[in-house]
Order: sequence, then structure tokens, then C-alpha cells
Amino acid sequence: MRRADRLLRIVQALRRRRGPVTAQALAEELEVSRRTIYRDILDLQTSLVPIEGEAGVGYVLRPGYDLPPMMFTVEEVEAIVLGARLTRERGDAGLARAADEVLVKVATVLPRPLAEVMERAALLVPARRDEGAAFGPHVEALRRAVRERTELRIGYADAAGRTTQRTVWPLALLFFSDATLLGTWCGLRADFRFFRTDRIADAQPTGWRFDARNGALLDALMASECPPSEAGVVQDTARGHSPVRRLGET
Repeated sequence: MRRADRLLRIVQALRRRRGPVTAQALAEELEVSRRTIYRDILDLQTSLVPIEGEAGVGYVLRPGYDLPPMMFTVEEVEAIVLGARLTRERGDAGLARAADEVLVKVATVLPRPLAEVMERAALLVPARRDEGAAFGPHVEALRRAVRERTELRIGYADAAGRTTQRTVWPLALLFFSDATLLGTWCGLRADFRFFRTDRIADAQPTGWRFDARNGALLDALMASECPPSEAGVVQDTARGHSPVRRLGET
């Protein structure tokens, strides 16, 4: 058993019990020696985990203390690191700043062994080859529109440089290694469409919100390789049953 996982199990064992737990009981549960338990308890206390007690009497975790970072396993810590690093390299500037803040906050509250795992994690994400082409200037606004289900009017240039004006319902952002796509329901085409965010020249809210139908529109978007007529939700939208309301309306 990895030491970081053993420390987690010690905390969990103490949280499960109301009274003192002896080092012998912990040693038997974790299949290690009492000396190992004594050393681990000391390391946890040094890391400011509020464990009280002493050898020969038993140990308790102070009541009411919430310790969510200790619920992480080694693999979970590595998942946090990889996810944050992917976000930093594949997300927009706002998400990149948030990813850095997440890593700092988690590192400051992790017990020392898990903090060392986090620091040493060799899970690397190569930087984009062309930062500007990957995003364009409107990704943060697009991300906000996806989150708030805000209808947008966008100016979009195709590969040949021809620009069209579109009214779209932004449903998702897809982050690839060399491009970021905005997945939408496009009013001009009456169909689902994906737009490269670096080709979006302008993005302005129309003042309307759309109803994402509890995720049904997103599901249909991601299945949009099939003809639109095969998706009932798309048929309804194409017929003009548009569940759109002005901003602020219920």
C-alpha cells in the first residue's frame, strides 16, 4: 500500500469511530506495524491534521473537522494535476488562471506526502503550437454564453474568408489540440453547426435566452452525424417551436 493511501485510510478509520482508536487496532486494520502507525500519526499531526491522543491510550480526530483534501487518493491527486494542466494549455486565458489557482489551493491544504505526489507528478501537456489560432478573441465570452444559455449573433469567416452573420444557440465548447470549436444550433442553417472560435470575428448577445431542454439539445448536437430529421428535438426546433425567452424572463 502506498504511504499516501495509508495516511488517508488512517484518517478515514478515525473519522468512522467516536472514541479513541489504539495504534494496535489501526495496525491490524492496515496490516502494518504499530511503529509505522506511530510514525504516520506524527506525520499527520505535523501536517496539521487535528489528531489528538498518545501511544498506549489511543487517537481521535477532533469532532467537526472537515478535511476534504484527505479524501483524495494518489490517483485522484494525479487526475487533478492532469486536468488542471490540460485546462491551462487547452482552455482560454480565464480558465488557465483558474487552473493555476486550483493547483495552488489544493497544494496548500494537502498533507505533505500527497503534496509531494502533486509536486512530482510527471503528467505533462505540450503547449499549443499556435496559441492565437487555437482560440480567437471571444472564447471567454462564448464560454459565458454556453453557461448562461444566451443566444448570440456572430460574424463567422469560412476557410475562404467569406463572412456570414449567424444567430446561434451556443451549446458547448470543444477543446482540441490545435483548434477550439463552438457547437451550436444555427438559425441560418436550421441545423447543428460547429464553428472554429478563431474564425468568429464578432459575438454579441441578442438579449434572448434559449431552453437547452435539460441537456437534450447538447445530446442531439453530439449525435449530429445523423440526419437532423432523425432527432425529434431538432424537428421541433426546425418547425419554429423555439423555446427562447428574453433575458430576465421566466
